[in-house]
Parts: sequence; structure tokens; C-alpha cells
Amino acid sequence: MAEEQPKIAIIGGGITGLTTAFYLNKLKDEFGSSFEFALYESEDRLGGKMRTIRKDGFVIECGPDSYLARKEAALRLIQALGIQDQLVRNETGGAYVLLRNKLHAIPDGAAMGIPTKISPFIITGMFSFLGKIRASFDFFLPRSSSGDRDQSLGTFFRYRFGGEVVENLIEPLLSGIYAGDIDNLSLMSTFPQFYHVEQKYRCLIYGMKKAISQPRQRPGARKPGIFQTLNNGLESIVEAVENQLPAEVIFKEKRVANIVKANGEYELNFADGSKELFDYVVVTTPHQVTARILNRYNAVKPLAEMSSTSVATVALAFPESAIKEDLDGTGFVVSRNANYTITACTWTHKKWLHTAPKGYVLLRTYVGRANDSGIVDESDRTIVNVVLNDLGKIMKIDNKQLLFSVVSRWKESMPQYAVGHRDRINTVRNQLKVECPGIILAGAAYEGIGVPDCIEQGENIARRLKTTLFKSCQAKVWI
Repeated sequence: MAEEQPKIAIIGGGITGLTTAFYLNKLKDEFGSSFEFALYESEDRLGGKMRTIRKDGFVIECGPDSYLARKEAALRLIQALGIQDQLVRNETGGAYVLLRNKLHAIPDGAAMGIPTKISPFIITGMFSFLGKIRASFDFFLPRSSSGDRDQSLGTFFRYRFGGEVVENLIEPLLSGIYAGDIDNLSLMSTFPQFYHVEQKYRCLIYGMKKAISQPRQRPGARKPGIFQTLNNGLESIVEAVENQLPAEVIFKEKRVANIVKANGEYELNFADGSKELFDYVVVTTPHQVTARILNRYNAVKPLAEMSSTSVATVALAFPESAIKEDLDGTGFVVSRNANYTITACTWTHKKWLHTAPKGYVLLRTYVGRANDSGIVDESDRTIVNVVLNDLGKIMKIDNKQLLFSVVSRWKESMPQYAVGHRDRINTVRNQLKVECPGIILAGAAYEGIGVPDCIEQGENIARRLKTTLFKSCQAKVWI
């Protein structure tokens, strides 16, 4: 195939694969038809977990609903797609932790659960007097001594603040992002910034206060939201990418059964019995799928052992009259010590004003967590009833006025970045370079589960392939 145009396969039509395809297509536009690429997706739609339902004026996210605005990879892609006029930021408001059957306002100044203002922390009813005293040890404790060696989030934060603050505040906020157990989640692969702040300032409270210091705002001015989405849903990104890619490079309902290296090329064997050869293969499928289609190679064996959690989101639409006692805020997370099935609830119509028609309410709840995801396998009716029962203990809602519900299950969709994750992934990639140098792995299982993290991985793959394909050329456009 040396005399032919190089061929690139992208396996997986989630946001990582779509980003890779989008930027490769821009590269192809610049340099002409000097290479070929194709995108293969096993499902009948693109986007993976990025799925939006638009119904009766509601905008309902089935998967992620937004991204951190400070992570610029998402904005770069949105601007490249020409849909930046659709961007909106979240409304800000009170957020709560459900603890001991009561909603407690998260203390003002808490940065991901870490206090940066002392007085709100002192007066909150979330912790006992002894719990607050233990948390104050952070001012005096030396830096953690693990060096750059990994440790769990639980180990790190319990050392700094003690168990009570971790269980009642930090754990509900941090573990929910990964649907994981903070005593297993890797500090260096999930929130390494906390470690670096501690190492720089020794005191994490003082260090976080310095790290998040912002210009003084005008009195009465509302603090801008830190999240962004699009006013017609995140799937707008998926739709825009698909519309701008040539139709002939997209293959839906085309499942890859396995990949075999053959004479320096890579044979993709599809479930329908067809085969095709490629020079490079970008694999963006979930880690379990990647381990299966590459199961003849030792490099990916750690991926088969990597755990993941099943979760479900439950969207509930009501008229405003159904909410008998309104709550001032945008949502709450649930402490593991609380006897509830739901793990969090967003008052979506307040956080994102575009998501519900005027006079209506949209709530979005979450179920399923590490080591406790059996609820996800229940029927839609059972899940909705459990959620409504939980909400009824917290808010006064007339369930009879429920307009509709949307249950979205994501089985084994949340990869768990266990302690040592970064080193394991580096080992996988280094060994794969030896066994199959033309295969590239990317996606939520490797370097961040957020939308911008996956987009950035797609960007980096396109850069890497640009360098490989056009060693003597300098791209004039895109990233």
C-alpha cells in the first residue's frame, strides 16, 4: 500500500471520534486528497453519550448537559463549526447537599468542597464541632508525602480535613462526577490540581483561596456561570460535525468485530463479514469494547480489567403548579450516608433557562453509583417511582401532575480511574506502540471523561496524524 494513499479508520462515533474526523477532514481540505479516512459507528446514530431530546419545548439531555467553560477545546471546536452563537452559560444559584434528611446549603466559598472562606464553614450545620476542629488541621499539617506517587482521593482529603468533611461535603461533590468511590479513584488522574496546590502552598485551604482568586465584582452583580452548553442541546455539536463531514466517510451500524495486524497494515473485520485494510486505526470505543476487538494483543489486557459504573438519568417534566414548595437554587447532591437511591438532582429549568417553556419545571435526577448500580437494570416505571418517592421526601411535589419522564440508561459507561490509572494507561500505550504502532487509543477511559477532555484528545490525534502524514508541511488552518 506504500504507493497508495494512506488510509485511516476511526472506530467509534462518540465525541472523540467525531472530533478526530472533523479535524482530519479540515486537514484533507487543505492538502487535497492525499489520504483517506472513514468513521465507523456500531449504533444507528452518532454522538455516543451526547444525546439531546427536544420535546414540547423542553430540551432534555440524556447524557452530559454542559462542559466547564475554562476548558477551551470545546469552544475551539464549536467556533470551528460556526455555531458559537448558540452558546449559553448556566444560571448561578444555591446548591445543596442532602444530609440526614435535610438539604444543607453548600458553604459559600467552598471550591469543590474545599473551604476558602472560614465563617460560612464555621456556621454551617453540616459538620459537628469536632469535625470542624479536625478540618482546621489543614492549616498546620505538612504536605502529603506521597511525592508524585498516586493515592486515592479519599486518602488525600481525609489526611487534610478528616473523615466528616470528606463524607458530608467533598465526597458527594467529587465522586458524583465519576460515579465512583473516592477511596479507589486516582487523585492524579481525576483532580491532580489539588495535589499541586497542596504541594505549592502546603495548606490546601489557603492554596485554593489563592488559586481561585478573581477580580472583585460590582456590588449586586451576579457571578457568571462556569458551565456552557448550546441552547438547543449538546447534541447540536454532533449534528454540526455530521453535517460538515462528507456523507461517504460515515458508516453507521457498522460494528468492528476485531482488528488484526497484517504485514504492517491493519485488517478491520466487521460483524457483517466484510473486511478492509488501513494504515492507521484510531480506536475511540469504550475500553471494554477496545479490549475485545484488540484481544489478541497483550498491550490492551489492562483495559479488560478496568472497572466501570452503570448510571441512569431521569428527566421529569411538570407544570409549575406541581411544585408546592419551591427551593431557591439549582440542585443538590446526596451524601452516601443518606438513605436515598438518587445521587443528585438538578433543577434544570433554573440552571438552564432554555430547557423548559415558561410556566413549566424540568428536574433531572441521577441514579447508580460505584458498587451500587442495580437500580439501573430496573424498568423505567420502577426507576421513575423510586425517584419520585425520593423527591417526595425532599420537595413537596404533586406527582399526579407529572407530564412525562425520560429514563436514559448508560450501562458500564463511567470508566473508573483507579489509583495508578495514569501509569497503567502509559504502559498500555507504550506496549501498543511496539505491538501495533499504527493503532491509536483515545476516549473517556484514558485522559478525562468530560466533553472538552475527549475533544482535546481528538484534536491531539489529528495533530499527530498531520505530523505523520505531512512531515514537511505546515497546516495553515484549524487548531
